[in-house]
Amino acid sequence: MTRQVSSRVRDPERRDKILIAAAELIAARGYHAVTMAEIGQEAGIVGSGVYRHFASKAQVLSALLDRTMTALLADVERIVEAGHEPAATMRMLVRSQVDFSIENKDMVRLYRREGPTLPVEEGRGLRRAQRRYNEEWITTLCELRPGLNDAEAAALVQAAIAAIQSVVTYDSGLQRTELVSILTDAALSCLGVTGPSWSRGAVGPASDSG
Repeated sequence: MTRQVSSRVRDPERRDKILIAAAELIAARGYHAVTMAEIGQEAGIVGSGVYRHFASKAQVLSALLDRTMTALLADVERIVEAGHEPAATMRMLVRSQVDFSIENKDMVRLYRREGPTLPVEEGRGLRRAQRRYNEEWITTLCELRPGLNDAEAAALVQAAIAAIQSVVTYDSGLQRTELVSILTDAALSCLGVTGPSWSRGAVGPASDSG
């Protein structure tokens, strides 16, 4: 159900409380099992107060996923704007995604599971940010491997990110240092970029012949 959002002044702290409560409930029980009333109750907001900030549960989900994508995109833009050579930039992009996925498993899991289900209107901004994020990876990869076309580079980037985010689907039992190294190597292999992982040295472009 979608309601009209109240025109009254909205407290940003209450909005944050709603999102924190929603993230905790959804992580524990799943998006579809949680109601707006339960989110409001968990946030300490009585009755229909939650609707002053979000017209529907889909808008709550969209705001949660927007936060995830905004954090990732900000880090990518910081890395790219630093102006490093492409191999270093690629390593930093990979490491950024590795660190984020390890440290924010619940949010990455939610993004992977529920992001594609968002209605068109609620998901428009999220998908635009996702494209911008992927484009930075694709541009950097094409600089490293000029023999790739955009479609090929996009497929490799998707594979690399999926390899990294696989960490949210299970408990590896590994120490963080070892897990970072394994995920980094897996992502670089998906990208077709040879060389040791982030923690052990530089990477170089793979051959695009054959």
